[in-house]
Amino acid sequence: MSTDDRTKASTDAPLLNSENAFKLAVFGANVSGGCAVTSAEGTIAVDWSETKRIAQAADAAGLDAMVPVARWKGPGGAVNFNDRSFETFTWAAAVAAVTERLQVLATIHVPTAHPLRIAKEIATVDHISGGRFGLNIVAGWNEPEFAMFGVPQLPHDERYAVAAEWVSVIKRLWNEDIFDYEGKYFCGKGVHCSPRPVQSPGPLIMSAGASGAGLAFAAEHANINFIMAEDIAAHAAKADMARRTARDEYNREIAVMGMGYVVCADTEKDAEAYFDYYVNQKGDWEGAAKMMGVAATNVEAMDMSTKSALTSMVAGYAAQPLVGTPEQIADGILQMSRAGLNGCTLSWVNYEEGIAQYREQILPLLIQAGLRSEIVTTADADLTERVAL
Repeated sequence: MSTDDRTKASTDAPLLNSENAFKLAVFGANVSGGCAVTSAEGTIAVDWSETKRIAQAADAAGLDAMVPVARWKGPGGAVNFNDRSFETFTWAAAVAAVTERLQVLATIHVPTAHPLRIAKEIATVDHISGGRFGLNIVAGWNEPEFAMFGVPQLPHDERYAVAAEWVSVIKRLWNEDIFDYEGKYFCGKGVHCSPRPVQSPGPLIMSAGASGAGLAFAAEHANINFIMAEDIAAHAAKADMARRTARDEYNREIAVMGMGYVVCADTEKDAEAYFDYYVNQKGDWEGAAKMMGVAATNVEAMDMSTKSALTSMVAGYAAQPLVGTPEQIADGILQMSRAGLNGCTLSWVNYEEGIAQYREQILPLLIQAGLRSEIVTTADADLTERVAL
């Protein structure tokens, strides 16, 4: 077998396999502040020792994946949210090297990189991870960041047309040897990528498509549509729309994941008091408003105008609130599952404390509810394999 042969199906990787009925991923651990626009103590600082601790804790807790935020500059405000960040492909390679089982994604803004380069980076990280890599594709919305690259912001639907051609080239590079390509947005002679990814037919693709064009892109090209919604009912409606678009227009099945932010304490009163502290007392409302102002002019199918939307942005990147006792958090995750989601991302103000609390207090409740399986360590898996032999 040559070194270019692939040996693992993409459906075996954690976000697509059958190990856990409801998938859970850590979101935003590569950017300052994580997902909370606040000056409260304990948020993500962005240094490698911190990243390594969080990644290994998530791995040990049996969480399925880590999804980074692609950010190039902050919006301003008191904390300049997410201004300090680790670039996602090099971050993913490093995280893959110090973990054993979780899926590691990189997030890419399509207009910032040629598909040939990204195909090579994907293959590299997939080999480092042993077939645990995934790609989160963003067609583009943050105009001030693109101005740093000298890249003009295209009309909304055309961004997805560019992304469709871009990812089509990458998929061909994963599965063909040498070819010429002449498209509307990209071209190349004798295009080739070796090695190919470990996974066949290629690593998992995630996309956050909510508009008509975004839904169509995800339905045709992605394995997972990553949605944002203001409540459980909206999650259910968006999940249904994403699946129907994939089935009816492209004869494909697609998974759907949401977002959640966790504020967990021994009592509901304590959880609500901490929420009040980090959001209302310590929240950077100016910075959150600036970021939402950029999004409002460039992201369709999202209402950025209400006070509740701004509160949600400060609290956890506009995710579904999971606030209360461990039992209430577990019930909130169960409600997301019943709404038709295949999983969700999680974030905390303090990720290390949050992951430890998840493992000790919340995971047993999710196992009891049938949403998660018992954690199987590498040593356990090796013993099971030896016994079977």
